[in-house]
Amino acid sequence: VFGTITAARCARQAGVAHFVLISTDKAVRPTNVMGASKRLAEMALQAMSADAESQRLRPEPGRAVTQFAMVRFGNVLDSSGSVVPLFRQQIRNGGPLTVTHPEVTRYFMTIPEAAQLVLHAGAMAEGGEVFVLDMGAPIKVADLAADLIRLSGKEVGTDIEIRFTGSRPG
Repeated sequence: VFGTITAARCARQAGVAHFVLISTDKAVRPTNVMGASKRLAEMALQAMSADAESQRLRPEPGRAVTQFAMVRFGNVLDSSGSVVPLFRQQIRNGGPLTVTHPEVTRYFMTIPEAAQLVLHAGAMAEGGEVFVLDMGAPIKVADLAADLIRLSGKEVGTDIEIRFTGSRPG
């Protein structure tokens, strides 16, 4: 949160035209520290946008007013924080693929979709908006794991097991 505020202040001071915060779908009614901290960061940028508007802040000549925007999305497939690289490693190791619960679902999007959302948010922002990509229906993580096993030329349960680990504390 403090890092976001510091970066936003620096962006404003430097006359940056567009500042886009990468948030998360977990910022909606947060249930963990990551979601809560992202929601607080969003609120800080919305307050900075409202403050700039209410005070009619004007930039120095030749500098733009910084437009703050936030983008919320779910899991980006094949990104460093995605389950896909983990599942690939688990497949290379011969399994098992570990999934919390058979009914756990997540919203997924591709890297190009995530990049487009960020670029559109920066271009469309007027100050303080939260942009959300329609990611369609959530996908069961267990189904994604099974698909990746099959796509690697293996059989689920025969060659590689899917193991349900249960929820972790917190």
